[in-house]
Amino acid sequence: MKQGDYDILKEISGDTGLWTYFTNDLSDQDELKNWIEAGVKETKIKKRIVFLIVDKQTNSVAGSTSIGNISKRDKRIEIGWTWLGREFQGKGVNEAVKYLLLKYCFDELNCERVEFKTDILNKPARNALKRIGAVEEGGLRSHTLMTHKRRRDTIYYSILRHEWKEIQMKNNFLGKWDLIPDKS
Repeated sequence: MKQGDYDILKEISGDTGLWTYFTNDLSDQDELKNWIEAGVKETKIKKRIVFLIVDKQTNSVAGSTSIGNISKRDKRIEIGWTWLGREFQGKGVNEAVKYLLLKYCFDELNCERVEFKTDILNKPARNALKRIGAVEEGGLRSHTLMTHKRRRDTIYYSILRHEWKEIQMKNNFLGKWDLIPDKS
């Protein structure tokens, strides 16, 4: 993601209903600008690497995701900060993105553990994490400040290196998606 992506993201982030389980209300233009600026800055210092999600079939920006909370020593990383515009939800985009990032984390970065966390109230996200084979680990009470001053209980999930191959086969991930390089 880069600072110039504001106009593209503004088009798909305007639905206030998207931000119930997100830590920022990106339908607010100032908040979206600040969120992009923070993401670009964190990417430059490798605190978090922020990606645009592009639906290659329609060549449309679908949303954003990140890898962060990187611990090289522990070979641990988190996949998260994921959101999709309404028209891209329920179409397998999130599953494809998670697969590509998991493949990158395990096969390229040689991670031992990939973590995910979400709002305990976010049933769709929790179900999606279970579908891809992530193991529920437990929750932290009043963990994160959300939009509208709500405090969320956060639930953690993970996938470990030794679980990765089995998860790929069980979910028929092998060969299902390939990285399509950006030609721009």
